[in-house]
Amino acid sequence: MIYTDIKKVIDVLKIEIISEERKTVLQPLIDFIQLKKNNHKDIRLNFICTHNSRRSHLSQVWAQTMASYFNLKNVFCYSGGTEATALFPMVAETLINYGFNIKTISEGKNPIYAIKYSENEHPVIGFSKTYDDTFNPKSEFAAILTCSQADAGCPFIAGAEKRIPVTFEDPKAFDNTPQQTEKYNERSIQIATELFYVFSQIKS
Repeated sequence: MIYTDIKKVIDVLKIEIISEERKTVLQPLIDFIQLKKNNHKDIRLNFICTHNSRRSHLSQVWAQTMASYFNLKNVFCYSGGTEATALFPMVAETLINYGFNIKTISEGKNPIYAIKYSENEHPVIGFSKTYDDTFNPKSEFAAILTCSQADAGCPFIAGAEKRIPVTFEDPKAFDNTPQQTEKYNERSIQIATELFYVFSQIKS
């Protein structure tokens, strides 16, 4: 059961604001998930950005949450970067504001977080890592490029069955400004809305 506060957020997402152009961008991800489901295979999604600090984590967490919301089994969401840095604290704060339960497992330069969206589901383990880190799958996954730099900088991703660019604007541009909270919320809701649309299209 997804936490009530998160469900309230999901229940008011407006997929009608997604443009036809953007739906075309999202279609290959829908097709990948549908094909795996039809073939009764595990669905592995690795969301990749340059630093694995913001957009890729928001995408990973919301994708795992949406899979649970739509009761789609055997979905395993990961994230990675072309380099490892740290999960930016504002990302955790944004998710907490939407009702996610976040526990810090380890401190340090690259903290590790357990991000729970449901009482009974396994938490998403959030920390910055490269996309080919041992924590991530080695084969049979879709590589979803969430930033244009990663898309340009990763011409080849070993083990990826499919490479799908679904890029988002970086809220980092608003760090340490009065609009920081607003812009992180805006990006989080955009990602949640688009992933809601993706999973809503999967036929049983």
